[in-house]
Amino acid sequence: MPITSGRFFLAAAGLTLIFRFWLAAALPMTGDEAYFYWWGRQPDWGFYDHPPMIGWWLAVLLTVSDAAWWLRLPQIIQPLLLALAVRLVWPRLFPQAAGQRDAVASVILLAPPFVWNVLVTTDTALVYCAVLSGLAWLRAAQDDDWRWYLLAGLLLAGAVLSKYFAALLGFGYLVDAARRRKTSAWQGLAIVYACCIPALGLMAWWNSGHCWTNYLFNFVNRHSGANIGFNLRTPLLYLVTLLYVLTPPIVWMSWWKAPACRSTSAESATERSLSLLAAVPLMLFALLSFFKTIGLHWVLSFVPFALLLAVRRAASGGLEKLVRFCAGFAALHVVLFAVLVSLPLETWRSLNVYPSMVLTFDGRELVERSRIGATLLASDGYSNAAILGYLERRHVPVLGPGSGHARHDDILTDWRELDGRDITVLRKTEPNPGEYDGWFRRVAIDDFEYRGARFWVVRGEGFDYASFRDTVLEGVRRQYYVVPAWLPLSGCYFCDRYFPERSCRR
Repeated sequence: MPITSGRFFLAAAGLTLIFRFWLAAALPMTGDEAYFYWWGRQPDWGFYDHPPMIGWWLAVLLTVSDAAWWLRLPQIIQPLLLALAVRLVWPRLFPQAAGQRDAVASVILLAPPFVWNVLVTTDTALVYCAVLSGLAWLRAAQDDDWRWYLLAGLLLAGAVLSKYFAALLGFGYLVDAARRRKTSAWQGLAIVYACCIPALGLMAWWNSGHCWTNYLFNFVNRHSGANIGFNLRTPLLYLVTLLYVLTPPIVWMSWWKAPACRSTSAESATERSLSLLAAVPLMLFALLSFFKTIGLHWVLSFVPFALLLAVRRAASGGLEKLVRFCAGFAALHVVLFAVLVSLPLETWRSLNVYPSMVLTFDGRELVERSRIGATLLASDGYSNAAILGYLERRHVPVLGPGSGHARHDDILTDWRELDGRDITVLRKTEPNPGEYDGWFRRVAIDDFEYRGARFWVVRGEGFDYASFRDTVLEGVRRQYYVVPAWLPLSGCYFCDRYFPERSCRR
């Protein structure tokens, strides 16, 4: 079977799909996934830290089942659907290379993160919308057909409603339109941008009535402290990330290797547009990496464009070698993950994250051992609370100040309603002396060991809302809910609920 043939692509699609379904069923729900699960349980026009798209998707899936593998379905089938989309559009983008459509689809399917990533996050919806929008833009750029610009714009609007990184792709369109220097290109860009206005308007409307949390999280709170500042370590980490997600052969062929075949002027123009859709976002991330760590999942929306560019620049013999490399690297990932999943959990006992792993895999058993009874179950961190809430199928609040990440619990939990309640807190770390004394009438602390990890249980009797408001919620307000004066504000759930006599303005 030729490795660049359609039969190989179908075989690779079937095998990787089986592996991804197995992996999705074998892995427990992670903290981020459980956090977004609660978005789906209570869908809204917006959520604390990101736009609402993934919450809407999960809300639809939850009408059928809340099993982890089912909620991961959009992520499980994503590589296959993207590969099929590329296979469909490739002959129209590059007619002279139409015979490469199965090879390019195989490269998309077998890219490292698309082999094993079955975790559903905000990036799931973003990758779908961004990649399909980019393909529509490339098709539109060939003859400036307004219908393809319209499709690119609608999909970019979907990306905007998924994650604000969509702006990087929109900037790539701007650079490409400037390169083409045609009135029709600017008109097409105007169509694309006009499609995004309703999505941006929806986000502005929701944020104006919800403390501008998306703005505060993405542009203020998450960039404060030690995680931001000029350094030379994070750019190296970003380079390693790119070398992994793209692989060294793809990086070489995408940006340093000259095109391997002669092209028509139209195909050359399409290739230049493709290179910009790949390079502009990744270069912007490179600049940002001097100040902040770039997560692996941040680049996934732009990886397919680099993969297409590499195939475009590969000679026939080089293309076969490239597909063979991708297939071998993918097989290595399959074997590695199969081994990792089969290992006993205690294998990782020496790691600092081991208690988190135990809670993720055996959270329900930990709740039973805590002897919660009829009291309200809570946790001290958002990831722990989200996982326990998913396992218990009931919301678990975060008792304490928490962090600047994942504060959607501030919307879901009204501490006024819990005044006087008995609350049990399950923790992975030992509480500080007297940490809970001011929040309850009486506090008892126990600990137990499970699978080699130690956990602590704080049993508080008679929750004192007034004390909690003055010592914890006031600090949260000052740190995370100070809205700049230049932003229009019609409401803030946090200040309106707990501090109606004070302003959330800076």
